[in-house]
Amino acid sequence: MDRQQVGFAAVGSLMSILFFMIVNYLTSPSEIWFIYPAFVLLFWPLSLASVRKGYYKLYSILGGLLVIVFLLTINYMQFPEYPWFFYAVFPVLWWPIVTYSGSKAKTLTFAVIASVSTIAYYSILNAAMSSGYPWAIYPAFVVLWWPLALYYARKKEYYRFSISASVLAAVFFIIVNAVSSPDTIWAIYPVFAILWWPLSMYYFGVKRIKD
Repeated sequence: MDRQQVGFAAVGSLMSILFFMIVNYLTSPSEIWFIYPAFVLLFWPLSLASVRKGYYKLYSILGGLLVIVFLLTINYMQFPEYPWFFYAVFPVLWWPIVTYSGSKAKTLTFAVIASVSTIAYYSILNAAMSSGYPWAIYPAFVVLWWPLALYYARKKEYYRFSISASVLAAVFFIIVNAVSSPDTIWAIYPVFAILWWPLSMYYFGVKRIKD
């Protein structure tokens, strides 16, 4: 029964892709748009076969390759002069990495390695492809929350987490202010709002426990 369902999905996907190819050719041959539904349809038999057989690791590799090929194709077709593909491919690569890591993906060491590698990758990409503005600070700010939250959650030190997280957010806003609009000091407003997080936790949590 499972083999029949996978076979049906495969045949149905191929027939649908062929249909979209014909319609694309007959209605708008100058614009290749059938690859978008084809990309979605290819995931149907791939997902069905992998999930039913329990091949999750293999699915992460094949699914990741499918996404990479799709992104590379779109990049080449629409903007061959600018390889934006490199911006999107890095998160896709982490799909099989996390899958193969298994329980290790929940560790603090894995979180630190993933965060550092992400920051390094986008920093190099920032310097190589668009050095005019340091946009790498945005993904760096996001990924740093992962090991930070994991570290304090393991120790159940939520008040200290609020302090460290507030410092991280404050530094982020100050840097963004400095590189984006140095003539206008606006970072003080979000920093002031963020300070209420550790203050409220202290007075309604830590101080109450001590009293």
